[in-house]
Amino acid sequence: MAGLVNFLNEAEVGEFLDNLGIEYSYQCHKEKDPEGCQRLADYLEGIKKNYEAAAQVLKHNCEENQHGESCYKLGSYYMIGKGGLQPDLKLAYECFVKSCGKDGKKSVDACHNAGLLAHDGQVFDNKPDSVKARDYYTKACDGNFVASCFNLSTLYIQGAPGVSKDMAKALKYSLKACDLGHIWACANTSRMYKLGEGTSKDNEKAELFKNKAQVLHREQNEFSQQLKFGQ
Repeated sequence: MAGLVNFLNEAEVGEFLDNLGIEYSYQCHKEKDPEGCQRLADYLEGIKKNYEAAAQVLKHNCEENQHGESCYKLGSYYMIGKGGLQPDLKLAYECFVKSCGKDGKKSVDACHNAGLLAHDGQVFDNKPDSVKARDYYTKACDGNFVASCFNLSTLYIQGAPGVSKDMAKALKYSLKACDLGHIWACANTSRMYKLGEGTSKDNEKAELFKNKAQVLHREQNEFSQQLKFGQ
């Protein structure tokens, strides 16, 4: 049947991949399809390992088409200076902010990264912006990004400029992070119930979340050992 590829035949596979590249290039440059540009960038990065070309496609698709996934990937390139781009945390932050606002495939990841960079403060001349960090963490946590839920909880535990200490909110986000499988969130939740921080004291719940933290820790260790054995 025409169109079927024998993936055991190196020549056929090579031709198939080359045709894919031509198709994605046409979608991007001729049809002006942002999704086609994203596919082209993924092809250049994943198949051709041509990171410089991928970076240029991502840059075009983010800046011209405001494509959320391309903005996220471009931000990641700027973070480490990939594809011939100079490392630039401010440009990375701008890309993540764009992606965060698009509610696309990588928007939740982008919101978390924007929160991290705002929290760190390097993008604001070493002046952390806890309010922006809180807002981006909140959006990422709403999308079930566990690290953002945990960071949000610790932000409310400690308090920061513009973000008042609030143990009730700290417990709320710690509970969510624990439900999503974050060991230290479960440990913090246990402690808050034991001390009555943000809630009334409840030794039964404190013990429950302590046990959950222990179970998660044990499962993590077993998984790590399986990975080592597999190597």
